[in-house]
Amino acid sequence: MIPLVPLRLGDILGGAFSTLGRYWKQLFGMGAAVYGGGLVVMAVAVVTAYSAVGDHLRTLLALDSDADPSSSDLTPVLIGFGVVFLVAAVVGVLSTALMYAAVPAVLQEAVLGRPTTFSAVWRRAWSRVRAVIAAVFLTYLIAMIPMVLVMVAFFALVIGAVAVAHDTGATPWVVLGLVGAFATGPLAIWLFVKFSLAPSVAVFEGQSAVASMRRSSRLVHGDWWRVLGISLLGALLAMVTSYIIQMPFSFLGMFSGVIGGSALGEDPSPTAILFAMSGYLVVMVLGGLVSQFITAVFPPLVTGLIYVDRRMRTENLGPTLAEAAGVPAQYDTPYGPTYHGPR
Repeated sequence: MIPLVPLRLGDILGGAFSTLGRYWKQLFGMGAAVYGGGLVVMAVAVVTAYSAVGDHLRTLLALDSDADPSSSDLTPVLIGFGVVFLVAAVVGVLSTALMYAAVPAVLQEAVLGRPTTFSAVWRRAWSRVRAVIAAVFLTYLIAMIPMVLVMVAFFALVIGAVAVAHDTGATPWVVLGLVGAFATGPLAIWLFVKFSLAPSVAVFEGQSAVASMRRSSRLVHGDWWRVLGISLLGALLAMVTSYIIQMPFSFLGMFSGVIGGSALGEDPSPTAILFAMSGYLVVMVLGGLVSQFITAVFPPLVTGLIYVDRRMRTENLGPTLAEAAGVPAQYDTPYGPTYHGPR
């Protein structure tokens, strides 16, 4: 799928598209299983929550605008929303981690030109999902700490601006807000890029979350700007492709919604409205799943190829890959000591 030499930008993007085209069955199967399963779990959670608190919700919706809701109705509804939100968060994290683990599992075979199956990808992804979840969670946690500081600095800036408007001499607040915004934002981006290769490391090398993050930091060292640029370009291409794919679904959904809406009477019931809009909802969900598949698969493919490129540049991985693929080595130039295992 790629030349077994240090990769150029075109090699990385072309390799990502080639992998997506040749292994689309395995990748799409994983995406359908992961996101389809997550959608089913969310539907079950919503239906269960509605059956438990539906009466209280209908009571709240029937209240007059000047009436105060009763705590006996409000508390169960809030608990139901909280449970659904928690289920959505768990499903989202697990789905993201499974795709982050599945894409490198496919790429590991694609780089060597070997075939693979859905079951093999699933087993490999599931075996590494805990390490990937931990690596992704720790990466976002470390990167979010500066972002939280940015938010604090922003609110400090707002408070300072209000105070200055009232002539209370709060210039230090303004300075704090500006310094915090300029200092912590780039720090968060730097940390995120520094650990961006951790999921690929966790799958390719079978390392733990912390070891994967350390390994990612070493691989990114010395090439941070290139990793950032290629990662951003991959994400941008995925967003544009996802938008183009979703446009036909949006037009089709609007068309089915207009047809369904025209069949409604003057005072339709909620059930009739839901039935009339069901075609629109189904089409939009399908479009969302397809676009989500693109945005979930293409950027990790690019990141995985960046990982391979960094190892070929720093550890002379090319001859090792060529030997594993059973082809002659494509270059003779040493880029560093050959890597023989985790360190």
